[in-house]
Amino acid sequence: MTRTFLGLPGPRPGAAGEGFPARAARAVRDSQLRFNLRKATRTIRARRAGVVSELPDWAELRRAGKAIKDHTLRNLDAYLLQLEEAVTRAGGHVHWAADAAEANRIVAGLVRATGETEVVKVKSMVTQETGLNEALLAEGITAYETDLAELIVQLGDDRPSHILVPAIHRNRAEIREVFAGRMAGWGRPAPEDLTDDPPALAEAARVHLRERFLATKVAISGANFAVAETGTMVVLESEGNGRMCLTLPETLITVVGIEKLVPTWRDLEVFLQLLPRSSTGERMNPYTSMWTGATEGQEFHLVLLDNGRTGVLADETGRQALRCIRCSACLNVCPVYERVGGHAYGSVYPGPIGAILTPQLHGMESELERSLPYASSLCGACYEVCPVAIDIPAVLVHLRAKTRHPVAERAGMAAAGWVLERSGRLARMQRLGGRLRRLAPERLPGPMGGWSDTRDVPELPAESFRAWWERTDGGRR
Repeated sequence: MTRTFLGLPGPRPGAAGEGFPARAARAVRDSQLRFNLRKATRTIRARRAGVVSELPDWAELRRAGKAIKDHTLRNLDAYLLQLEEAVTRAGGHVHWAADAAEANRIVAGLVRATGETEVVKVKSMVTQETGLNEALLAEGITAYETDLAELIVQLGDDRPSHILVPAIHRNRAEIREVFAGRMAGWGRPAPEDLTDDPPALAEAARVHLRERFLATKVAISGANFAVAETGTMVVLESEGNGRMCLTLPETLITVVGIEKLVPTWRDLEVFLQLLPRSSTGERMNPYTSMWTGATEGQEFHLVLLDNGRTGVLADETGRQALRCIRCSACLNVCPVYERVGGHAYGSVYPGPIGAILTPQLHGMESELERSLPYASSLCGACYEVCPVAIDIPAVLVHLRAKTRHPVAERAGMAAAGWVLERSGRLARMQRLGGRLRRLAPERLPGPMGGWSDTRDVPELPAESFRAWWERTDGGRR
């Protein structure tokens, strides 16, 4: 059995220690990738715009979502204890994990206690964040993804590249090749005469997964929301595979980031309107599964994961990233993401939200994490579409201020600050620039050359506006 079928993703695109610019430079040279991304993101974007325009109170819903999330984060300690009490009262078991390693140990221990060596999973970004599949494999436990897009990624020995559509970087012909070449890996023959017709691909996946759903006794899930009032977990998905994962196995283990809480059922109603429209461009989510504690004889375990989230809470500007409901609207409008895709971000959280979430969760020690806040043009489109009004550009600027800039850049900014501090200095520099304008190069020298590789150096005017104003006595008023 190959690593593909053991749930172990392939090597992360990009060399260790490589920053976003190098990864992005490779991605933009892949014309097929750019075509796939452009077609998919623009389709989703248009659908979202259509259904959002139908709601006259969309702005009010957005403000409500922001307010609920902010209130929850300010009182997270109390709501987490309320959630634990409610889940325990309903027959579930609650486990607390400070970091990824502890979460993986807890889940592996729970699976081993059942005596099983295989688990099925419904899509969960937080377990990708912790590297759970790899950790389980090290313990002799095989994890099988059951979400269709996650299945494509797993069978293709690949990595997710989108929050909502993990296989967005592949077209249907590529998916057909993955299925035809890899589906035989779970003890079944590869589908014969498989075409790239979407219904045919979906049927192949359905047949492929059915045996796993019926035979596997342990399931692992994430949750879109957790209701503190009742201890209810909520999963939204579009295929129904998640519901089979959640109901058929004898043991269900749910791993949830501590920021996924909402206080009450009434609060949940707001997000059940915001999320489908912002993510898939649908008025209502096709499959919304909810469960409270242990149900119908099933043993239920809830693992609450921190993994850097309390540190993010301490940052007054950066904490708004924890409002994120993983809708992916920011990815679908981002001009940078549309051209480079998710793998360039080197994280389970790609796009604009990943550019602010990953550095905060994991720190800014590596070249990749230091470069992510610069993976943006600061156009503001992400803020405009965010259903919980995360001001991503503001957080990007905030994080950029935390990075140590190159010596030449710091010297340049210091010199500019000195000139701009006094009007007389600025006037003298403007006059000098006017006299020397013919000596200005078309490409800036040294470390500044990268800036002018993609931009024209502005032509220096012979006379500054200040000098013209003074010479003409205020434009003769």
